[in-house]
Amino acid sequence: MLTRILPIAILGVALISNTGCNSNSGFKKVHGIEYKIIKDAPGKNATKGDFVEFNLIAKVDTIELGNTYKQGKPGGFPLQESKNAGDFQAVFPFLSAGDSAIVEISCDTILKTIPPDQMQHLPPWMKKGKKIVINLSVVSVKPMAEYNKEREAKMAQMQQEMKDKAAQQMPIDDKMLQDYFAKNNIKAQKTSSGLYYTVQKPGSGAQITQGETVSMKYTGKTLDGKAFDSNVDTAIGHHGTDALVFPVGAHQMIPGVDEGVALLKKGSKATLYLPSPLAYGPQSPSPAVAPNSILIFEVEITDVKAESMQKGMQMPKPAKK
Repeated sequence: MLTRILPIAILGVALISNTGCNSNSGFKKVHGIEYKIIKDAPGKNATKGDFVEFNLIAKVDTIELGNTYKQGKPGGFPLQESKNAGDFQAVFPFLSAGDSAIVEISCDTILKTIPPDQMQHLPPWMKKGKKIVINLSVVSVKPMAEYNKEREAKMAQMQQEMKDKAAQQMPIDDKMLQDYFAKNNIKAQKTSSGLYYTVQKPGSGAQITQGETVSMKYTGKTLDGKAFDSNVDTAIGHHGTDALVFPVGAHQMIPGVDEGVALLKKGSKATLYLPSPLAYGPQSPSPAVAPNSILIFEVEITDVKAESMQKGMQMPKPAKK
């Protein structure tokens, strides 16, 4: 309910410096909201369907409800038609990119829209006579088609940057794995992706194919031999001893596990050696796994079913130490 009335302040998005205006001189009203434009830049005002990005700082007295500056990026949403008193979005049709304004919303206005059975769930600052003051700055106003195009371009750029970093990291990891194999007298097979594996027990039946659902026991280790997760040893992981069940090839596992399992059969026991680009890459899923860590998974395929699960489980994150 509150997110409908004041989606930005409650969700923690906010703006500019707080001017703390106590006088309502020059303020205008719309949908139970009072606002005053401080800077009116030239440009087209936002209309329904536009994607609006903004910065803001929202406060009740000295209590800060949201601050996009602290978050490091502006808030934003597709602008919808305001139908309720106190709806923060009602201000944006009067603003364009570059504009800034002070917005004041009386808690009394909001309280009138709250059903009696939800009153007990309100935050302590939501009281009669209180006022939410929002210092708002509009960063951009774009048609959704333009916004989506820019977002897709940014995503493509990010994906390319990730691929480039993975390509740089792969030979480093490969050298470390080869040194590890030589030191420990391990003869591992290598796939075209850079995954290494050894099979201790071949299993029986047909090789696992994409779309089949497997049940798997596993223990994950870093290259120095420290176990970070397991559904075999409860002292290591936090997932119990139930088998991990997932559809193969559905991208629910980290890439090296997804690929490695498809090399096995029901009953197989194997060890998968994952270069970091096939594991978590530069991300760190827990303090036990550093960025760009090479991972080793000891796996056993306990069951294989032809039908694919609609909702498979994802690879559990390592337990926090």
